[in-house]
Amino acid sequence: MSTVCLLMHRDMLYIGGSWTESKGEGRISVENPATGSIVGSVPEGTLDDADAAVMAARDAFDEWSNSPVEERIRVLNSLSESFKNRTNELAELITKEVGTPIEYSKMAMVGTPRVVTRSYAKLLESYNWEEEVRNSTIVREPIGVCAFITPWNFPLHQIIGKVAPAIAAGCTMVLKPSKEAPLNAFILADMLDEIGLPKGVFNLVSGYGSTVGSHLASHPEVDMVSFTGSTAAGVRVSQAAAESVKRVTLELGGKSANVVLEDGNGVRAAKNAIGACFANSGQTCSALTRLIVPESILGDIIPIIAERVDGYSPGDPMDPKTKCGPMVSASQQESVLGYIRSGIEEGAVVVAGGSDLIDGLESGYFVRPTAFMNVKPNMKIWKEEIFGPVLCIASYTSEDEALSLANDSEYGLSGGVWSEDIDRAVAFARKMRTGQVSVNGGPFNISAPFGGYKKSGNGRELGVHGFEEFLEIKSIQKPIE
Repeated sequence: MSTVCLLMHRDMLYIGGSWTESKGEGRISVENPATGSIVGSVPEGTLDDADAAVMAARDAFDEWSNSPVEERIRVLNSLSESFKNRTNELAELITKEVGTPIEYSKMAMVGTPRVVTRSYAKLLESYNWEEEVRNSTIVREPIGVCAFITPWNFPLHQIIGKVAPAIAAGCTMVLKPSKEAPLNAFILADMLDEIGLPKGVFNLVSGYGSTVGSHLASHPEVDMVSFTGSTAAGVRVSQAAAESVKRVTLELGGKSANVVLEDGNGVRAAKNAIGACFANSGQTCSALTRLIVPESILGDIIPIIAERVDGYSPGDPMDPKTKCGPMVSASQQESVLGYIRSGIEEGAVVVAGGSDLIDGLESGYFVRPTAFMNVKPNMKIWKEEIFGPVLCIASYTSEDEALSLANDSEYGLSGGVWSEDIDRAVAFARKMRTGQVSVNGGPFNISAPFGGYKKSGNGRELGVHGFEEFLEIKSIQKPIE
């Protein structure tokens, strides 16, 4: 029996540095979306459990907020090393929870958290906590007790994007992971316990967003809530937090545009567009789901898109050759299929894929990777976040039209632009109303801030900007002599 199998069922919550029985008796089952089988379960935490976790974090705050920076560096470096040592175990577990192809799990689901954790240890080595401005000393201090509500699509990465900077800042925290993929959070608790994180700094309560999540967001002893998930759920978190006027950071949905300018390399852009849209089986908030190309090259790139989409074949996510896994649940599968059917009904042209189920994969929640052309701005598939492997292609005749199409969204999380002239591409990127833009396929940078405009959220994660979300700023005025 593998190590992962031994860790499937977890019976206790992690509160105050100890594994603790839940106040309730409910359980949350975790389903393998590739097979439909149950792979584990966790306790259904209660409001009393959440209260206990918050108070444990509150009790630990004074000491941890005043801990030496060297101790926080030690914790972060030790955690990064633990990720390295447990990469295969964690990747396999996340693949079973979410359906992410195993090689992508190793790279993005575990490899990225490892690097992010180490980056915050490095940041602390030179961070300037104070500065002098005329007669004032400007002091940066940890904000306090933080509540983290995290999603299923990049479960460990989204957790670490909050936990690592919070540890670095000297904050204490309560984590409520997603109900679909909570098991990896329990292993994280094991790891933090093993490396000697002081009691109460990190607390884990599994449960439902409507109960535990909402309670944490509204809790008067929570100083900050950081949420990643859908825009609708983010609105509810903000409303719950409003009465106590706590800091709220939100990383929400996206409908990001990938724009090929007239002088852009259309072939290269078309080949890149598939991975930029379909990574993690399309279940990525920052996916570049709208490809906007000059009308003059549309006919040249469509065959390339069709070939690439057809080659992005779904299959067993534990097979290293698989590029596309299942949707995370039956409801998510039906949602994506509904969007594909909607695109067909509204007159978009299917380039590849479609709404038919896949022979031989009936037991899992698989969807055919699909690309549409002749997509119009009034179509549902153009406007709404699909969260699956669906690419929408539109064409333009002027650069102004291209910009208008790119910005035609209530979201603003990510984007792409292609041009043989880097200066031209950067100038276009500056006009895009979105939180990050990749030029000519420029890679993701874990030291750069990540977050959105408009309904994609507020606040930033990663790098120094993500770190400073966890700090309060105090001005100390001294007499002028």
